[in-house]
Amino acid sequence: MDSYIRLSGFYFFYFALLGALVPYWSLYLKSFNFDAQTIGSLMALLQMSRIVAPNLWGWLADRSGKRVQIVRFGALMTWIMFIGIFWQDTAVGIGLVMLGFSFFWNAVLPQFEVITLRQLGDAKNRYSRIRLWGSVGFIIAVVGIGALLDYLSITWLPWIMLAMMLLIWLNTLLIPRVAKSTGQIENVIRGKGFIELLLRPQVIAFFSICLLIQFGHGAYYTFYSVLMVDVGYSRAEVGLLWAIGVIAEVIVFIYMHWMLQRWGIRAIMIVSLMLCVLRWLLIGLVPENLPLMLLAQTLHAATFGALHAVGIALVNHYFTEQTHGQGQALFSSFGFGLGGALGAFVSGLLWDDFGVLVTFGLSAAASFVAILLALIWIYPEKVQQNN
Repeated sequence: MDSYIRLSGFYFFYFALLGALVPYWSLYLKSFNFDAQTIGSLMALLQMSRIVAPNLWGWLADRSGKRVQIVRFGALMTWIMFIGIFWQDTAVGIGLVMLGFSFFWNAVLPQFEVITLRQLGDAKNRYSRIRLWGSVGFIIAVVGIGALLDYLSITWLPWIMLAMMLLIWLNTLLIPRVAKSTGQIENVIRGKGFIELLLRPQVIAFFSICLLIQFGHGAYYTFYSVLMVDVGYSRAEVGLLWAIGVIAEVIVFIYMHWMLQRWGIRAIMIVSLMLCVLRWLLIGLVPENLPLMLLAQTLHAATFGALHAVGIALVNHYFTEQTHGQGQALFSSFGFGLGGALGAFVSGLLWDDFGVLVTFGLSAAASFVAILLALIWIYPEKVQQNN
């Protein structure tokens, strides 16, 4: 129980910071009168560091075995690097600070996912119930900060984020020791190298789907709050809309173990990708329609919650115990990193010149391509049989 609280506490504070950053950072950038292309490029920097950082730290953690120490160091350097934001008022200066702190921040979560799964041992079905505390942290942060920002200047946002970074670092000092490996390898043959595992067609298709999913989310993470404020919602209402999505995500995490047993990875992935298409089209077509926006936000349960849990399960399925760190890092860097960066950057290029519908229409198109890849290639049981 003590380990459960410590693990859950990390997710709570980590995603509380995300609840401050993702919905409101673009509004902070807009306060400097940056145009959409600049905002999109700066938001892309947050994701770009995920392309390199998780793989570098994942390789180092797998090689050294000092995963807990790496998580602590990354959390420490995150808030140290972020302090520089208080002296920046240009796009270049803000961008450099964003690159600096996100290089360490984006390295922390993938390795903590490995720590959590190792700590759980044979009780991996408890992962979703630990991870849901991250969603709880996000909800509390996004609602609370949204309400505060209706009364306080957006310039208070970096101070709130710095406080959260300090709490993340303090929590890493309480991380329990990682359970030692038993040497047992599930679902894959002992002795296969990382590159050999990575080059299997199903695995290539899986990471391509991850990229397309996060490309589709790029416009949402970058411009959803800006769009909602522009069409007349208050910041408190925007915070509540974000929270509704994450509440739906929490429900999915609670029941994900049962859902995986009942329907399986493939079916959940395909249905969730179909709901991605619906969600992005609703946001692109009728952002001013509150009932439909409430529906679109509940679909976050599928577009993030279900797809994230399925992604974690597939990484655990496709890679050996010795390569879980690198596999988890690649899941983060190729999807959230490259896919998220491309999505944010492209949405910044489209936003002013082509509008909301084209921007979110492209997100829907990316999700549709992901559906085709999943229909053709995602058969997890075949990898197990072939091995």
